[in-house]
Amino acid sequence: MASTDYDAEAFFADSDPPPKLDEELRAAQSFIARHAREGRRIVLITSGGTTVPLEKNTVRFLDNFSAGTRGAASAEYFLRSGHYAVIFMHRQHSLQPFSRHYSHSVNPFLSLLELQNDDVATAKGRTELFPSLAAMRPTQETQHVSPQVERRDSTQGPQIRIKTADRACLITILRSYKLIQSLGLLHNISFTTVHDYLFLLRGVSRLMGSSEDENNRPLGRQGMYYLAAAVSDFFLPATEMSEHKIQSREGSLVIEMRPVPKVLKPLVEQWSNEGFTVSFKLETDPQLLIPKARAALQRYGHQLVIGNDLNRRKFEVVFVDQQDEDWLRISQQQTEAGEREIEEDIVDKLIARHTEYIAKSSS
Repeated sequence: MASTDYDAEAFFADSDPPPKLDEELRAAQSFIARHAREGRRIVLITSGGTTVPLEKNTVRFLDNFSAGTRGAASAEYFLRSGHYAVIFMHRQHSLQPFSRHYSHSVNPFLSLLELQNDDVATAKGRTELFPSLAAMRPTQETQHVSPQVERRDSTQGPQIRIKTADRACLITILRSYKLIQSLGLLHNISFTTVHDYLFLLRGVSRLMGSSEDENNRPLGRQGMYYLAAAVSDFFLPATEMSEHKIQSREGSLVIEMRPVPKVLKPLVEQWSNEGFTVSFKLETDPQLLIPKARAALQRYGHQLVIGNDLNRRKFEVVFVDQQDEDWLRISQQQTEAGEREIEEDIVDKLIARHTEYIAKSSS
């Protein structure tokens, strides 16, 4: 098997880059250059799972499931700190900062709204139950949705209102989202396949590692790499893929996959220019968590591994560095009640550690 394993250099040499890679990296470079010039810290957050296509014209693929909860929540807390610009590199359609509070399964957005002055909604009138697609397209006329309760006027048409109980929370989240947009502190990049992910990670890390402030000082230690994506462990090289859909009539399917190349070592040693690098380790056996985290630190030489037990990850994690381990625990009851998120505490601790790491470079 060793002869067919891919190291990072061989993978990039043998693989075609994603079609829009240059376009994505130009946009990222502009974002990085602006914030580096202003002396702001930049954190690259990776989030969500990656797919492994089994055909070039992909119908079938293997997927690493991840909703992207940790990455999206963490991005919010980095932004709220006021110290960081965030590059949020996420799986397409996974959770994103701010909008994550109103996903399809948590607080579905339509459930926050109510109709007023509408006989159909109260079963008093008749209309098409499902309008045509053309009728559902936005019009040029701006439609205003008021959070205020207005006097009912029977001459008005149907009005959309946000439910009273949901207004305060929605206004707070929307205000934060609009502020971050206006300040230009969040840059989104999406990926789907592990192939896309690896090329984007290399490209963005190199851009961060080579960027400078207005005094020509490198971003270097001011950069953080928060690698929370659930990356596939195995992949199928393009040279070994079927061109078209694999036919089921051919009977049993046997596929030999290759280990995904480990890019953390070149990120630490070559791409990031001494950036502060955080990886994650998820285990189902708690006895393996610390030993495997320590093994990762020894193998890749980065600053920190955050260990997660699958069944306790929402209220307990462990920070493992070269010297010791530091457990972080919050109330399970508060977590389950939606009153607190462990990502807030994770980010607070990381900011403190990052500050210490930056200070060491000037001492």
